[in-house]
Amino acid sequence: MPTVRRSRVTAGLISCALLTVAGCTEVAPVPSAASAPSSAPRPTTSAAAPVDSFTLIAGGDVLIHPALTEQATEDGNGKRDYAPLFAGIKPVLDQADLALCHLEVPIATAKGPFKGYPTFYAPPEVATGLADSGFDVCSTASNHTMDQGAEGVATTLDALDEAKIAHTGSARSAAEAAKPLVRDVAGVKVGFVSYTFAFNKGTTRPTPWMANLLDPAAVIAEAKRAREAGAEVVVASIHWGTEGKHEPNADQRKIAQRLLGDPSIDVIIGHHAHVVQPFERINGKWVTYGLGNQVAKHEEPKGTTEEGVLARFRFVKSAQGWTVDKAEYLPTLVDLGPPIRLRDLTSDTEVSAARKEQAIERTDGVVLSRDAATDGLTRPGG
Repeated sequence: MPTVRRSRVTAGLISCALLTVAGCTEVAPVPSAASAPSSAPRPTTSAAAPVDSFTLIAGGDVLIHPALTEQATEDGNGKRDYAPLFAGIKPVLDQADLALCHLEVPIATAKGPFKGYPTFYAPPEVATGLADSGFDVCSTASNHTMDQGAEGVATTLDALDEAKIAHTGSARSAAEAAKPLVRDVAGVKVGFVSYTFAFNKGTTRPTPWMANLLDPAAVIAEAKRAREAGAEVVVASIHWGTEGKHEPNADQRKIAQRLLGDPSIDVIIGHHAHVVQPFERINGKWVTYGLGNQVAKHEEPKGTTEEGVLARFRFVKSAQGWTVDKAEYLPTLVDLGPPIRLRDLTSDTEVSAARKEQAIERTDGVVLSRDAATDGLTRPGG
């Protein structure tokens, strides 16, 4: 008999320490009408999950090109509905205690205007679609965070608040930036931090607290403040690397060593390259250098830009503290259709066998290229 999912992310028992970097709001995610209630029984990733444990699942870049909005409008019969786009991964998100997304683009109000590359502004229904698919928390620090200036930061976080998705990485005020994001996950307090290596040319942040620029010392300082606010585990979302390159660059490797060498940080979830990058275990902790695109529709799809992975980690408590005892990766694919759909390749039966095999083989080769399999990383069904 499967065990039940003990809880989604809940608010409460959160204390906040003053920071000088961008932070979060403390909004408790609430399942949408399209989702099952948080009290409904849901299987965990393992029927034998330890009592003192929780499972985190994280996805890649959410990059809303105009073609995805056109698809959402078609799916909603004239009203924008992104839930069908994400529906392919909803079952695995629902199995986890917490689902973390990376919202790379700003979100506008319902009136728009909506824009694509190079300065994005996505419709607010994107946030609703993420919530309906099961995401609880989103990191928001990326090279596109300031694409629409301070107004874009505000409308993005307003949309996430409306969808009941917690967020970190950018802020609407100094007071908001001063609050570390700490959530109750299956009875465990988990902290989240989010940083980006840069903002796009021509965009700036009016004040440092509005969006987090990557500096290892600042990441560690915020992680420590999250610990002071009660976090037992801290997840660092880092936007970094070289676009289109599977291999992590020297800065990524150096920063990963620095961050995972500090006891305040337990795992790194990487983004930005728009292609899959390796997983690696450093100092007994995991880094996903890049999870690729979760959803995107580039003007010139390359095959690799449609491939991504979900990272799934089960944390357990021992005498040494919280550690990952089960690490998995789940290959995904943006099926360009029509219709455009995000597919979980560990369970999908819609993608052609040849395309599925190509994507899984390429993803396996990249993800495992830094000896992650030797350190225990597995693929369901692999």
